[in-house]
Amino acid sequence: MTAYRLDVVIPCFNEDDNLPVTLPRIVSFLDEVQADPQIEMTQWRVILVDDGSTDKTWDCILAHCVPGRISGIKLSRNFGHQSAMLAGLTHADADAVITMDSDLQDDILVVRDMLLAFQNGFDLALGVRSARDTDTAFKRGTARLYYRLLNAMGTDAVEDHADYRLMSQRALRALLAHDEVNLFIRGLIPAIGFRVSIIPYVRQAREIGESKYTLRKMLLLAIDGITSFSVMPLRLIALIGVVVFMFALATGGAVLVERLFFANRVVPGWASILLPLLALGGVQLLSLGVLGEYVGKIYLETKRRPRFIIETVHDDTSAGDGDQRR
Repeated sequence: MTAYRLDVVIPCFNEDDNLPVTLPRIVSFLDEVQADPQIEMTQWRVILVDDGSTDKTWDCILAHCVPGRISGIKLSRNFGHQSAMLAGLTHADADAVITMDSDLQDDILVVRDMLLAFQNGFDLALGVRSARDTDTAFKRGTARLYYRLLNAMGTDAVEDHADYRLMSQRALRALLAHDEVNLFIRGLIPAIGFRVSIIPYVRQAREIGESKYTLRKMLLLAIDGITSFSVMPLRLIALIGVVVFMFALATGGAVLVERLFFANRVVPGWASILLPLLALGGVQLLSLGVLGEYVGKIYLETKRRPRFIIETVHDDTSAGDGDQRR
């Protein structure tokens, strides 16, 4: 492979306590990798995306910007982690692009392995956690259940792979060709094809600050992952409907037999009537909720609202206000 350039996209949200510590480590490591004779990378750039932070994250980004090496993108508001990452990816024009978080919980040493995989012809190098020792028992259990559920519904998600990955430029173009508003990048990566290299690593505990991924955000991301790639929940509703209908027929037959042949038996109490009604009502409400989720996604897609709006781009070619939408 000939010499190539690397872009590193890092979404940031309220990271003013974290960036001054982790960014110099990232820069230092990229310099070391560039000097490695096995690595053919000749130039690198870090793209920091401020996802509508309410602290001094943008000021911190501006303080660290270096023409040609560290660029900053400021979104007009908080659009979410996936949209912020997408905003950075649309500005990445290097031969290889890596996405990672700013807290360095994902082992930065894996970057070297990703670059070697890229040099060996892989278009995608995915960082996959080999263990979840730093997670709580609740998070380990729910993560395992989530990936099992995704795979059961036909989504080819890579288990324990989040957003730590390398993409070739052609893989990036294939990703950006997906124009849906409800973008679930983790699910799209396996869907675009190309050669994939799986690189295991151990995720470290967060050293500074707290994770910005709250339980609510994780639940919303999980729902997006399921409803964006599978119609299986809709088919399950139909299956449940068939089961309930068959149960109703069986119950009706039992009542008819009892009425015709066991008329002297005690009439069942109100519980035998109320409980099936409550169960059926619960199934109906759950079904409406699932249908509503899909209808809501269709509604958002038809409106074609921008996935993010860029307020400012600060790099070596432009440093000013903008209204770039996508």
